[in-house]
Amino acid sequence: MQADFIIIGSGSAGAALAYRLSESGRYSVLVLEAGGSDIGPFIQMPAALSYPMNMARYDWGFKTRPEPHLGGRRLATPRGKVIGGSSSINGMVFVRGHAQDYNHWAACGATGWDYAGVLPYFKRMEHWYGGRSKWRGDRGPLHVTRGPMRNPLHKAFIAAGQQMGQPYTGDYNGAQQEGFGPMEMTIWKGRRWSTANAYLKPALKRQNCGLIRCFARKVVIEEGRAVGVEIARGGKLEVVRANREVIISASSINTPKILMLSGIGPAAHLGEHGIGVVANRPGVGQNLQDHLELYIQQASLQPITLYKHWNLFSKAVIGAKWLFAKRGLGTSNQFESTAFLRSPGADYPDIQYHFIPIAVRYDGKVAAEGHGFQAHVGPMRSESRGAVTLASSDPDMPPEIRFNYMSKAQDWQDFRHCIRLTREIFTQDAFKPFAGREIQPGAALQSDDELDEFIRQHAESAFHPCGTARMGAADDMNAVVDPGCRVIGVERLRVADSSIFPRITNGNLNAPSIMVGEKAADLVLSEI
Repeated sequence: MQADFIIIGSGSAGAALAYRLSESGRYSVLVLEAGGSDIGPFIQMPAALSYPMNMARYDWGFKTRPEPHLGGRRLATPRGKVIGGSSSINGMVFVRGHAQDYNHWAACGATGWDYAGVLPYFKRMEHWYGGRSKWRGDRGPLHVTRGPMRNPLHKAFIAAGQQMGQPYTGDYNGAQQEGFGPMEMTIWKGRRWSTANAYLKPALKRQNCGLIRCFARKVVIEEGRAVGVEIARGGKLEVVRANREVIISASSINTPKILMLSGIGPAAHLGEHGIGVVANRPGVGQNLQDHLELYIQQASLQPITLYKHWNLFSKAVIGAKWLFAKRGLGTSNQFESTAFLRSPGADYPDIQYHFIPIAVRYDGKVAAEGHGFQAHVGPMRSESRGAVTLASSDPDMPPEIRFNYMSKAQDWQDFRHCIRLTREIFTQDAFKPFAGREIQPGAALQSDDELDEFIRQHAESAFHPCGTARMGAADDMNAVVDPGCRVIGVERLRVADSSIFPRITNGNLNAPSIMVGEKAADLVLSEI
């Protein structure tokens, strides 16, 4: 019940931390995880990705408060409650982000987190199969692969982009993000290659690394110093002691909750819930960001989409091929082509596309009967900001989440541009043999007002929450952690997960979150 390092959370950053901090054998590490095993086809089969994020067994089940600019809708906010955290329930898409994202972090006070400062960790973490490149790594624990793109619609999507005059990019994680090209994914030998598989399970084979399945209630702080974590398991409260440091890697939703329950956060808000203030950090829970997206759907003139497999018999065959041979459609997340484009006036890409050859929602619900395909599209750098706050001082109560989506006029302009840009893609010659009627939004919706109403009713989270324990200069009152990931005002306590992002990165957040764990481990070890 004690170790040199206590890590709360076994997800993208936490698993990487456990692997690196235990690597030398000098230090003992205990990982605290509320969720259970990741064994089973719903998690390990890539094509089954829509299931685990909608299963109470694997997901915390968070929902937003009614979003005022989206018609009062409450949006799902899945976070992994399982070994591997959200890397075990996500879409397996691998995007580092743009170099300018990290240069912006550094400009916001996160010294050492510019692109030159993070690139070595992106390279260290990955095993890439695209050939030798000065931008990519080929010896890391995280396998990064590409889908086979056997469906002709993927090639049509990429060709349509070039017909519009957009560039082609052979590696959006390398020298050039901008353009249309193949998507990368964390899949290896037909299995989801989560951080549980890549980092945590190898670390747990070491004698100095262990895992406790429990619910982390709060950090125990004595005389301004983190000394352990109060946990609940088996109906009892216990304290796990940290000889050196406590590191919170519990997600951008649970991390600020744990900080506030520990007395670290906005003093007035803590006071409302009767929590004594250890460190008045107004930024805890603030600066909440996410990516919203729309599904632009077209009917297919040819019966070549994945819809032909949307029946029990085909699903059984796909599942059997995967289970017994790790072959077939079950081995891909089906997001095999992508694009990163610039809005007018943007100095680097600010729009992302995921293309998939079926018209289906992320939760697995078919939006239209029949063959179709779709592009997920959304702006990457919205200025809208929300917050995670406490609903109660009871750790068992979920926090209150409000993203405040679409609260800026620019958000609406950006989304209308995304819709019209996608329509232009689907009218290119490459799609002539395939594109039928527009399923969603529907060709009748053309005016700004009509598109705005569609956005209000249909915009969905891309499940990329971040920013709620922002990193910045130690003298920045709105920063929660300094560039060393140390919680400002409390000794021996760090945060390392997507909470610390000053601003959301350009693309999916799994890769940047793993990078944070990798870099944070070096920062910790450099101070011993």
